[in-house]
Amino acid sequence: MLFASGQLAFRRTIPLPEDAEAQAVLCFTNIKAIFGEANMTFADVVRFTAFVTDRAYFPVYGAVRSRYVSGNAFASTLVIVSGLHEGRVQSQVEVTAVATN
Repeated sequence: MLFASGQLAFRRTIPLPEDAEAQAVLCFTNIKAIFGEANMTFADVVRFTAFVTDRAYFPVYGAVRSRYVSGNAFASTLVIVSGLHEGRVQSQVEVTAVATN
């Protein structure tokens, strides 16, 4: 099993993007890198939990998630929050995955 908590739009070599879509893409890029280290893929996901700071980001997050994961063979929760630990961060994603091989 793999638990990746609190993935944000942070990379040492990339400044924090300003828009919600670019931030969500960076969250999922970070998760993809974690999966690579664990010899897993998005096909192994059993649960996503996401936090966004504005209701308007819900469809943005969903569209980005769909680029990485097809279907809906996983549990998913999205919570709209008043803010995250770094004021400019608009989304945060947690994932639970179980290796299928």
